[in-house]
Amino acid sequence: MGNKPDRVVLIGVAGDSGCGKSTFLRRITDIFGKDFVTVICLDDYHCLDRKQRKETGITALDPRANNFDLMYEQINALKNGVSIDKPIYNHETGELDPPERVEPNHIIVIEGLHPLYDERVRSLLDFSVYLDISDEVKISWKIQRDMAERGHRYEDVLAAINARRPDFEAYIDPQKQYADVVVQILSTNLLAEDKEHKILRVRLVQKEGVEGLEPAYLFDQGSTIYWTPCGRKLTCSYPGLKMYYGPDNYYGNEVSILEVDGQFDNLDEMIYVEGHLSNLSTKYYGEMTHLLREHQEYPGSNNGSGLFQVLVGLKMRATYERLVGVTEKVAATV
Repeated sequence: MGNKPDRVVLIGVAGDSGCGKSTFLRRITDIFGKDFVTVICLDDYHCLDRKQRKETGITALDPRANNFDLMYEQINALKNGVSIDKPIYNHETGELDPPERVEPNHIIVIEGLHPLYDERVRSLLDFSVYLDISDEVKISWKIQRDMAERGHRYEDVLAAINARRPDFEAYIDPQKQYADVVVQILSTNLLAEDKEHKILRVRLVQKEGVEGLEPAYLFDQGSTIYWTPCGRKLTCSYPGLKMYYGPDNYYGNEVSILEVDGQFDNLDEMIYVEGHLSNLSTKYYGEMTHLLREHQEYPGSNNGSGLFQVLVGLKMRATYERLVGVTEKVAATV
């Protein structure tokens, strides 16, 4: 680690399992550098192991299966520059392993089902994002993954999702109202039917009035814009590409919405779209496209999910730089 950070910046990434958190975390780490970021999976704060959950019928989504007091105490310690001995939940065995020492770092990301659930933990966060996948896309993704990789039957996958739904709706989903930014993944409006959900419509919900968060916009800030960037300048393959930008209300908060429906066939389209967006928090023209280019193998790199994950990563960087004051001379402390 070398230099101890003067300030720990804390980021929360919330969402259900299988909603793309791991890809998003890789994109964040790519922007900041691996040594700069420590990721804490909040599953480590389960107070009931798999066997106990089975016996009691309490799921991992239920707050009763998680130790929020310890979570708050330890995250607060890290934010104040103090090392912790963090518990470890072993996903293989479903049991709790001996704790590990975690040192403060420049950026600490807490990710999982409940980063925005407990208001004490929430109050520590410097930036928060919720990944919100619509039901039909979630089911489609899970079915493709579980049937292909794990040999599960369609009925079983559906039953597992339905069994989780009451707890998801009670404890996980409501957290999105607290997030600075929500990334919504929805079915496309470009096709009458898209059973496989290969084409996605992705919306970026950006809260207004958050200190230091400048919502990205298309063409003209505060206007409502529908844009089809295909035509003579670009040849988008069927079913094309559509974008939307406009003000909205979300859980009683004023927000700006940016939406991309469809996918990018090649990089010329991505840089063309980037050129028409403002407030991206990039350091140079084309940086967002460059970051997507670097890891084209990541899921979602050719649609709005990759684009908005990178954009949110850039917003996190802007938040970090504002909080630490970019004049901080890292070299001097090495």
